[in-house]
This record gives sequence, C-alpha cells and structure tokens, in this order.
Amino acid sequence: MEKDLTVGQPRSVLWRFCLPLFGSILFQQLYNVADSLVAGRFVGETALAAVGNSYEVTLIFLAFAFGCSIGCSVVVSRLFGARRTGEMKTAVSTAFLSSAVVCLLLMAVGLTLGTTLLQAMKTPAEAMADSALYLRIYVLGLPFVFLYNVATGVFSALGDSRTPFLFLACSSVGNILVDILFVTAFHMGVAGVAWATFLCQGISCVLAVWTVRRHLGAIPTQGEAVLFSWSLFRQIAVIAVPSILQQSFISVGNLFIQGVINSFGTSVMAGYSAAVKMNNLVITSLTTLGNGISNYTAQNLGAGKPHRVKAGFRAGLGLTWALCLPLMALYFFSGAPLVGLFTDGSAQGAVAVGVQFLQVLSPFYLVAAAKLTADGILRGAGLMGRFMAATFTDLILRVVLAVALSDLLHSPLGIWWAWPVGWCVATVMSLCFYHYGPWRQASPAGEEVLEEAGQEA
Repeated sequence: MEKDLTVGQPRSVLWRFCLPLFGSILFQQLYNVADSLVAGRFVGETALAAVGNSYEVTLIFLAFAFGCSIGCSVVVSRLFGARRTGEMKTAVSTAFLSSAVVCLLLMAVGLTLGTTLLQAMKTPAEAMADSALYLRIYVLGLPFVFLYNVATGVFSALGDSRTPFLFLACSSVGNILVDILFVTAFHMGVAGVAWATFLCQGISCVLAVWTVRRHLGAIPTQGEAVLFSWSLFRQIAVIAVPSILQQSFISVGNLFIQGVINSFGTSVMAGYSAAVKMNNLVITSLTTLGNGISNYTAQNLGAGKPHRVKAGFRAGLGLTWALCLPLMALYFFSGAPLVGLFTDGSAQGAVAVGVQFLQVLSPFYLVAAAKLTADGILRGAGLMGRFMAATFTDLILRVVLAVALSDLLHSPLGIWWAWPVGWCVATVMSLCFYHYGPWRQASPAGEEVLEEAGQEA
C-alpha cells in the first residue's frame, strides 16, 4: 500500500517507513552471508575464499542494479508526490525496459570477461575454478537481480517498505535452507551455493514484478500513461548514472583492494571474505536507509514542501545512529565468534584477520552513517554533482591508502585503516554540501530547491 511521506511528523514518518527497509536489507544480506557461511563450514576455507573473491566482482553488477533502482525510485517519488500518476506509471515501465537492456549488456560482459577479471585480481590458483564457477552462475541470474531491484525501488517510491520486507524475509530464509540442502545432501559444493541463490532470487523477482503490476493497476491514472518516454528516461538517467558510477567505481576500487589482499594468501582472503560480509551488512543497511531518506526528500520536494527536508535529515541521522550503536558494540567485542561462524574451526588465522578488520572499522560506523544520511538528502534533491564529489573522494583515498599503507606496514592492517580515513574526509564534505544546500532559504513552495536541483542535474 502506498504511503504519503509529505504529511505527518517527519521523525515518525521516516521511522515507520525506514525500519522495514532496514529489515529488508538485513534479509537481502543474508543471501551473501549464507553463501559464505555454508561454503566455509561445509566445503572448506578455499571455498569460502572463492565465494568472497567472486563477491567483489558481483558488486559491480549490483552497482548497476542499485543505480537503476534509485533512479527509478527518486523520479517516481517526485511524480507520486506531485500526484502525476500517468507520468509516474510511464516512469515505472521506462525504468523496467531500460534496466533490462543494461542487464543484457552486463551479462554479455560477465560471461566473456569474468575469468579475466578474476585473474586481474590475482586470484590464487587453488581458488580460481570455484571463483569462476560461482561468478558464471551468478551472471546467469542477473535478470532476476535487476528486475527485483527496480520493483523494490517502485515500492519505496510509493512509501511501501513493508512489501519488499516480506518478500526478502521469505526468500532469504529459503536461500539458507536450499544452500544447506544443495551442499550437504546433494554435495554440489560451490555450485550448490550459487544455484540456491539463483533459484531463490528468481522466485522473489517474479513475485515482486507481479505485485508491482497489480499495485500500479489499482492507482487511478491522471494523464496519459505510455510504455516508454525518452524524457522520463533522461530524468531517471540523471539520478541513475551518477549512482551507478558511485557504486561501480567503489566496486572497481574494491577489486584493486582485493588484489592487494589476495597477495597475502588464502587465510587473509578467507578472513576478509567473512568480515567484509558483516561490514557490508552495516554499510548496505545504512545505504538503504539513505535511499529511504532520498524517497522522503523527493516526495516532499515534488509536493512543494522543502521545509521538511531539514527535519528529515535530523530524523534520519537519529535513526541511522540508533541502528549503528548495537552493531558497533557487537562487532568490536564479539568479532571472533562471528567470524568463526564462517569457518570449520581449523582456520584460526582467518578468524584473527577478520577480527582485526572489524575492530578497526566498527568504531567509525557513526561517521559513515552521517555521510550516507546526508547523501540521501542530496540524491533525493537531485544534487548529484555534490553527491559524486564526496563519494569519489572516499574511493580514491581508500584505494591509494590501501596500497600505500599495506606496502609501508607489510601487513593487511594498513589496508583496513584506509576505510576510516576515507569515510572521515568524505563525511565532512557531504555534511558541508548538505548544510549549504538550497533548502536553507527556500520558500514554502520549494521553487528555489527544485530549480537549483534541476540546474545541477
């Protein structure tokens, strides 16, 4: 059911909308966590390293799916806030069609160049075959990933965060069960982990797209709705392309970092593979909450209510910090048993590496939360130039420092410290961009905000 985010007390509106989003991303992350956990415990350390190694490549594909989703979501949010439902439905079909084309192109790249990417990452010989196999099966399931992400973007744009939560809760639990079945009963190894994800994501995608179609059909259409619009495609692309560049450049940067990590051997690869999944659980959760703040911002700007943006930032910051604190404490003080879940008990070196990674990064989650909250406002307002500047600063610092510090210290500890430094510098930039945003002096009609956002886009 759609929800108007332009009315009601901003704090309560955002919390009710974003909490199911947080639950959704927890279940979304269970896909990859389950893959690594089952591979590590039931197949072995090399399988865990292979799944984690391939995961860095899959993040590039996810970057494109995420960008298509957020581009669709922001534009649909604005049109929904303005009650232009005919254009809104056209934007949805335009997003689905354009995302499908992007997906097909990426599948061609993944199937032809996947092994080359793994080789460029200095994947050890003992992990290469499993890494390539996992990646190949994942690429075959990309249509499910893309269409599902666009569907969830539509749900979020309409203020419906409950439906994606229910889909993900069921499919993620099913993925864990099928993972275990394929690996332990059918002895399929890494292939079983990959096919389980393929199957469960496929079911979720079909159900989500079908539900979106029914949901939109129940909304009265004001104005003409057509299948594709170049004008709306350009509006979606203005948001989607910078978001894709942000996420894909981060993923490419992570590939460089993964190459440095791989040079330290399989144990470091396995420990990092386990720990980075838990780190990504936090960062992806914060990013998803930022997306919710983008939807809130876009709906309110579309409705001509920019004065609610600052209240939304304060509410969003409180929400992300409240969710960060228990995870910070859990990771810092209980890292060993958490990383140990991914191993069979004999990989003590991998556990030590994972604990070290989490203890360096977890104290800085509040900093990352502040950045991603401010980024949510900037993206929802269409201020993509400012959003990109902070993001690329983080990425460049992280890659350069990872290489430099690992050489200086001759230890992966130098790689881990690249994350907090990048976060701190980029957060200062994002907060400054937010603080000096056009909503500071906007009139109640919000014309100044919309005009400046449009000029920057």
